[in-house]
Amino acid sequence: MKVAGLGFRKDVTLASLREALLAAGGSEGLAAVATVSEKAEVEALKQLARECGVPVMAVPADMLAGIETPTRSKLVAEKFGTGSVAEAAALAAAGPRARLIATRAVSQDRTATAAIAEGDGA
Repeated sequence: MKVAGLGFRKDVTLASLREALLAAGGSEGLAAVATVSEKAEVEALKQLARECGVPVMAVPADMLAGIETPTRSKLVAEKFGTGSVAEAAALAAAGPRARLIATRAVSQDRTATAAIAEGDGA
């Protein structure tokens, strides 16, 4: 199971999410896109999921806390207890033995990040 994790600002655009996902490796073979629960209903994310033909997986913030990620944002660490929402969401959604196949990529406007993990599902 291949999952793209996405982290973004609430005012993110579909174009920024697309750009981050493309920079992380693209949508080919994805089973889902995942993000922290509080952002799962953002319209741009739902549009991206529809374009990719996959569901949005909402990951509770407490599941992200403590997930070790290769990249770290001080702001994200303070708010969510992990270094990267994109990486942690991808790992959490892809299953217990998931591994990152693409670390966090950032859109040029810095409003979206994406990472891709592969695993055996939850």
